[in-house]
Amino acid sequence: MIQVRRIAEGEPLAFEVVIREGKGETYHQVTMAQETCRRLTAGKHTPERCLEAAFRFLLDREPKESILGRFDVTMISRYFPEFERELPRYLSRS
Repeated sequence: MIQVRRIAEGEPLAFEVVIREGKGETYHQVTMAQETCRRLTAGKHTPERCLEAAFRFLLDREPKESILGRFDVTMISRYFPEFERELPRYLSRS
């Protein structure tokens, strides 16, 4: 289960993301510029939905414990160059 909660407005937006899986959970603080969200989602999804999809992408590639505790969403592409190309597939899932 991925829970995304906005914790700060402004630029960039800030979020707390909790991943509950098995017996454990991890906490992550993530920032994302509003323009980045518009670019990644073609303006069709909320920032929260964008981050949920981004975390599903990450969890398909590494355990929750390996995801950084604090990062900006643009860092994902540094570790996974296919991120922006693959994200629309994650956004289209319900």
